[in-house]
Amino acid sequence: MPMDPLTDAAPDAAVSRVAVADEATSWADAATRDALLVIAEGITQLAGFDVAAVSVVRDSQHMQVMAVAGDDDARDTLLGTFTPIARLMEELDHAEDWGMFKFVPQEALDPEVESWGWVPDIVPLSEPDAWQPLDLLVAPLYGPDGELRGTLSIDCPSDGRRPDEAHRWILNRYAEQAARALYVAVEREAFADQVRVLSATREVVRNATRERNIGVMLEKIQPSLIEGFRCLGSWIHTFDEDGHGLGAIYSGDGARIEMPQHLVAIAERAASESWRAQRVGLVSRHIPIDERVAQVSEPEFEEILLFLEEIGVGSLLFVPVGAGRECLGSLVLTRALGGAEWTPAEVDAALEVGRDLGRAVLNARALDRERELVRELKALDDYKSKLIATLSHELKSPLAAMLANIEFLTGSIDLEPGALDVLAAVNRGASRLVRVVEDLLLLAKVGDPHLPLLTRPVDVLGAVEDVVNFIPLADQPRIKVEVQGDAAAMVAMGDPAEVDILVTNLVSNALKYSDAASTVTVTLSRDEEWVVLACEDQGIGISESDRKQLFREFFRSESAEVKAQAGTGLGLTIVDRIVTRHLGRIEVDSVLGEGSTFRVFLPTA
Repeated sequence: MPMDPLTDAAPDAAVSRVAVADEATSWADAATRDALLVIAEGITQLAGFDVAAVSVVRDSQHMQVMAVAGDDDARDTLLGTFTPIARLMEELDHAEDWGMFKFVPQEALDPEVESWGWVPDIVPLSEPDAWQPLDLLVAPLYGPDGELRGTLSIDCPSDGRRPDEAHRWILNRYAEQAARALYVAVEREAFADQVRVLSATREVVRNATRERNIGVMLEKIQPSLIEGFRCLGSWIHTFDEDGHGLGAIYSGDGARIEMPQHLVAIAERAASESWRAQRVGLVSRHIPIDERVAQVSEPEFEEILLFLEEIGVGSLLFVPVGAGRECLGSLVLTRALGGAEWTPAEVDAALEVGRDLGRAVLNARALDRERELVRELKALDDYKSKLIATLSHELKSPLAAMLANIEFLTGSIDLEPGALDVLAAVNRGASRLVRVVEDLLLLAKVGDPHLPLLTRPVDVLGAVEDVVNFIPLADQPRIKVEVQGDAAAMVAMGDPAEVDILVTNLVSNALKYSDAASTVTVTLSRDEEWVVLACEDQGIGISESDRKQLFREFFRSESAEVKAQAGTGLGLTIVDRIVTRHLGRIEVDSVLGEGSTFRVFLPTA
């Protein structure tokens, strides 16, 4: 009998199909194959037939022989082969209805049509009810909702006769049991399939979100894709930033994917259309083209199939990759020639993977843009620092000459009072410019990331006392220095010159913006691994809006009290840069009209 054939399979083709039978049947798990084999063996051992085969629906067009019991030749020929459902149902249209089983006698077959499938090598009895080599006895097995799940085919009755009424009743009971067992086995396999692809999807997402380089990302997710989707390989085709043209093709196994240019254009268009439709394209010779799903025309479909044969691929899933409304590329999952068809669970999971990869690609591109922006900002900052340093050096010499000449004129030449007033004004302006230049040079120095910080233990209390001693004598009584804890423990790790500048700027700032009768308190303490320097004044205070910009270069408050005092707006910026270079931190507490407290935390020695 022609049991579960592959369409028009010539002898050589049948042999080639047998060669992939183990691979094809390996797609079902062992428990499912064992359950189906029990069904077939029950027929051969108890129902009076020597050969039984169970086929399972794999897609809308084909069934696959998953279990064969009895004859070894039948098993070797049939196991793993595909049955065209349409052709089988066409044969059964001419069958006698024996209940669940359908019987097509040899004499009802068209002699002009070539036989197909496995035909037993038997010599029929000379009786009227003798079983003939081309007799066909098949029970279509349906699920609870009436959907075709598979078939039970039997051949070679032990007594060599076609079953009588009593025998048919027994066979139908077996068919009923087989239908239930097949339904349970297939549902179990479908559930296991869903669990498998769900686990694979989770693993893919986990690996994709960790990696920001697209090529490395695919390399890391490749094992999960192959194991979870049981595929031969995969590659990702990404689009350029404008969504058009070939961005790059990344193959997980490192192989270079050379696609003809016209196929690249097809893939680009199909990816965009698939993403809009939220569908996964399926390309396989076993399944007729559905342009709504494949998103390609029939001629394009054939071109793709030819290309796949050239690279040893039997079928593929074409998965759009995107995020939001933007299509970012496509993911291709491939299976070898003769491999199993893709299951609905795999198709659904592949679409989820495409969405997750889209988010990962979008994040990777955003990170690349951020890195590029940081590089540009860093280059701009370096340029600004070099410009400031250059201009400051160029201004320093002329200013020094101006001050020297002013000093010479006022000390050695008798000038009228009006001329002396002009020179005094020029001297004040030049002196202010000198302070600006000195601050600019200092800012460039402490803000240079390439300048190494040479640290050693610094006695912070000693630095504070040195700064107080250099304060004008009139202001020294206003400064109160307090030490909370062991004075010998106030030792930080830092650059002594920069720590001295830090203390000088904080104390000078406190004196400048507080009343001449008020007190400035400098307190030193320890906070675990930090030396804490606090500078508290009773001055004009800082508004909340000004505190947000306090350490910005050249920032000065708009308040009248601040504008009344000379300054460059760089003192606190220099303090902040020094603290940052020392891996410390700075805190500010202030109440407008009552005063401010600056706390600097420096790492202990």
